[in-house]
Amino acid sequence: MSNVETVVSEWLPLPDVAEILDVSVTRVHALVKDGSLLAARVGERSIRAVPAGFIDGDHVLDSLRGTITVLHDAGFEDDEAIVWLYTADDSLPGRPIDALREGRKTEIRRRAAALGW
Repeated sequence: MSNVETVVSEWLPLPDVAEILDVSVTRVHALVKDGSLLAARVGERSIRAVPAGFIDGDHVLDSLRGTITVLHDAGFEDDEAIVWLYTADDSLPGRPIDALREGRKTEIRRRAAALGW
């Protein structure tokens, strides 16, 4: 089991994401490719899946895309970005993904940008 699999407790396979968002699986692949979503290969069959916390109701968490961009600019690969978002930070406190879900995107993006220096 990879590190990314251990930090995220709930994964959604891409077809499930498509159903939740009411879009095609092809569209979900496009969201991953353009950096609106992050996916990782997980499980015994190594299927591509998205952390469930990236979905807010029937849409992608609003603050996610910009945060992914900042993490990519800081040199993070997709798996590394997921691990960072899901790893608790005592100075927050909590996990960056939880802060994003609470609407604290400015603080999280500032921290993510600082990682690139």
